Amino acid sequence: MATDNIALMKRFVEEVWNKGNFKVADELSSSTAIFHDPIAKDLSSLDAFKGYVASLRVAFPDFHVALDDIAMSGDKVYMRWTATGTNNGSFMGMAPTNKRSVVVGMSMNRIQGGKIVETWMSYDMLGMLQQLGIAPPMEKLSQAAAAAPMR
Repeated sequence: MATDNIALMKRFVEEVWNKGNFKVADELSSSTAIFHDPIAKDLSSLDAFKGYVASLRVAFPDFHVALDDIAMSGDKVYMRWTATGTNNGSFMGMAPTNKRSVVVGMSMNRIQGGKIVETWMSYDMLGMLQQLGIAPPMEKLSQAAAAAPMR
């Protein structure tokens, strides 16, 4: 069973995240699956999740997730991953920056009956915004903090 759930998640990453193949999302996820994401908050349906992935793939047409590590415990599959992409489309209501970003993150995926039922994601959103030129680099943030009066 462990290898089946790990294979399921590898297929989900390759087909859904990397190719935008939403038929595979329907096949591998429960229709009532919940996806927790720091940007989109809780995506409480599979359709909401597919819409989110579709919009991300428009913002980053070359979006790709590489699995760096994958493990399983009980009904959960844990993944450490690196996502890359070039911001050539509107992202979070902002104009394209045409800059490439590399983002590291982790996901915990709960699987029941051969289907994804819940996913929690965490990733370096600040680092991504800095790479895109939307947020100031850490040096500027550190300088501003050092210059601020102490209370």
